[in-house]
Amino acid sequence: MKNYISIFAIALVLFSCNSEEKRITKITSPNEKVLVDFNVNSEGRPFYMVKFNNETIVDTSYLGFEFKNIPAFNKNFIIKNSNISTFNETWQMPWGEQSEVVNNYTELKIELQETTSPERFLHIIFKVYDDGIGFRYEFPEQARLKNDVFITEENTEFNLTEDYKTFWIPGDWDIYEHLYNTTSLSAIDALQFKNHKNLAQTYIPENAVNTPVTMVGKDGIHLSFHEAALVDYSGMTLKVDTENLNLISNLVGSENRDYKVKKTMPFNTPWRTIQISDNAPDLIASKLIVNLNEPNKLGDVSWFKPMKYTGVWWEMHLGKSSWDYGMTQDMNTWTDGGKSHGKHGATTENVKNFIDFSAKNNIGGVLVEGWNTGWEHWIGFEDREGVFDFVTPYPDYDIAEVVRYGKEKGVDIIMHHETSAATETYEKQQDTAYALMQKYGMHAVKSGYVGKILPKGEYHHGQYMVNQYNNAAIKAAKYQVAVNAHEPIKATGLRRTYPNIISREGLRGQEFNAWASDGGNPPEHLPIVAFTRMLSGPIDYTPGIFNIKFDEYKQDNQVNTTLAQQLALYVVIYSPVQMAADLVEHYEANPEPLQFIRDVGVNWNKSLILNGEVGDYVTIARQERETENWFVGGITDENSRTIDLDFSFLDSDTTYEAILYKDGEKAHWDDNPLDLKIEKIELNKESKLSIKLAKGGGFALSLKTK
Repeated sequence: MKNYISIFAIALVLFSCNSEEKRITKITSPNEKVLVDFNVNSEGRPFYMVKFNNETIVDTSYLGFEFKNIPAFNKNFIIKNSNISTFNETWQMPWGEQSEVVNNYTELKIELQETTSPERFLHIIFKVYDDGIGFRYEFPEQARLKNDVFITEENTEFNLTEDYKTFWIPGDWDIYEHLYNTTSLSAIDALQFKNHKNLAQTYIPENAVNTPVTMVGKDGIHLSFHEAALVDYSGMTLKVDTENLNLISNLVGSENRDYKVKKTMPFNTPWRTIQISDNAPDLIASKLIVNLNEPNKLGDVSWFKPMKYTGVWWEMHLGKSSWDYGMTQDMNTWTDGGKSHGKHGATTENVKNFIDFSAKNNIGGVLVEGWNTGWEHWIGFEDREGVFDFVTPYPDYDIAEVVRYGKEKGVDIIMHHETSAATETYEKQQDTAYALMQKYGMHAVKSGYVGKILPKGEYHHGQYMVNQYNNAAIKAAKYQVAVNAHEPIKATGLRRTYPNIISREGLRGQEFNAWASDGGNPPEHLPIVAFTRMLSGPIDYTPGIFNIKFDEYKQDNQVNTTLAQQLALYVVIYSPVQMAADLVEHYEANPEPLQFIRDVGVNWNKSLILNGEVGDYVTIARQERETENWFVGGITDENSRTIDLDFSFLDSDTTYEAILYKDGEKAHWDDNPLDLKIEKIELNKESKLSIKLAKGGGFALSLKTK
């Protein structure tokens, strides 16, 4: 329940009864460690400041908007009114990192009015949590600002007080698939990554960064900047003023219009967020992003089951098979008289092989990519509209038989929709495509948006595409379909409101290890990702590669981790759908490490971040909802290190049978990645354990009650 605060708490609000212009409004978090101070200056410019543990971390930062054809919202304001309230609830995650989430904050609502014509109104809402802040703009209904509003830029500042160590990717309007850079804030140079050779397209118009962007201060303060509840608005990048250590919002635009956002009055913006802690693990533990989203609008979503899955995917990246079936150039007839050219991966026989393997190994689903017509003409072509048909399979794939066989074995088929970024084609076919899934009882789809957006001139992260991604998921829910989006818009916590939004890519994924010319994702990549991209939401990273070197397929590429780290990723990198991504034959040749994939959960009752430093290492323990078994995973960067664990989080008076999968004595991500040692031990609440992680290594631990 929301309650207006007591007389004691009103002491936080300081104001002059004689002058609204001089009113100063302050608000603190429930534990009083985070403080927000809002005011307007002598020109009527609204600004805010943030303190953490009595230290200023965001200094005077101005707020405002620029519009098309009407005056800007940036000065000549007075504080017309302000209200403070508190809120505290515990809500249930239908699936997730934990069963229950505490949503406890203090809220400040500022009502601003212009003192000069046209005397318009603007509200700013701050929610201050123990783990950070969120604020957004509200444009209330008003006579002097009607109908449609065309925003050319939002000017939200974050004026920092230290040259933080920063973990960032460039503010690319089309992709997030960049390696993270580690520099001081003052040394950020995003423009150097224009036209990256390992990416299909890049558009980086400013020296800006994409969010989440995470920073570490000299005294241990950790900050991460992002946004929440991104709905019907452009994605926000942050332009970097390296001289003044200032970030300012830079919305993603379009070549097709001279504004960045079109809204109809009245409306709200997404939340602008700062996660704040004095240590790295608490950043991962924070639920600020999901808490700033509206509650579940879908109701019962028990038709979606978190699961592990295998599938026809990695073999295409290795070059063992292909997405396309083989057609003549006129796209009207099949080569070889209707027979596959021999490399097509999505055949009935091959998918049945994956189903058999999954059924034997406690894996609930099989993803099938390349099943539908259109792959011969899907990328690199200007005319991609109408290429894909999302209901017509290739001749060598019997969708009805595959689904029947899967049900017989207790394995679900996961649908795949590659749109090739031809959004109008996909939009026209969505109802038909989702209806087909509903007919066959398929409840999950992996969607893809590879390539330059059609219609031309739009970018993946602009308002047009934000609506495409969100509307696709909302429509899918009507057919009981959950969406795992690749080449997506960033995650902003909408999984709370629409819990059929289950996972997404939105980073440099595992596939870069199969073909990137820069050597793939380095060992530091995932220890950075855990504290950056993962703060926004679940990641479909596709772990579990056992054939690390895969020289029989590609001599110049490999996965840059040890085998033990590939197992650890099932715990460290969270998703309610986790792929066992390697080929069946590679798992069958390694039954001992496969046992961990068989055992590990995907849906959690609790998640505890045991230790970690951004970009160096992280250890996470998770308790499975269904069994209450615990699983622990730890990963490190290019440096070997020893992790000391205590198990005080375990239940009292309980002994657990544990299996530890760790790097062998000679393990090394490049020289000897397959060196794996497996130990069976007993653990309880008083136990302690020291585990050595190899360079680029990790460990995985399963704990079951005796």
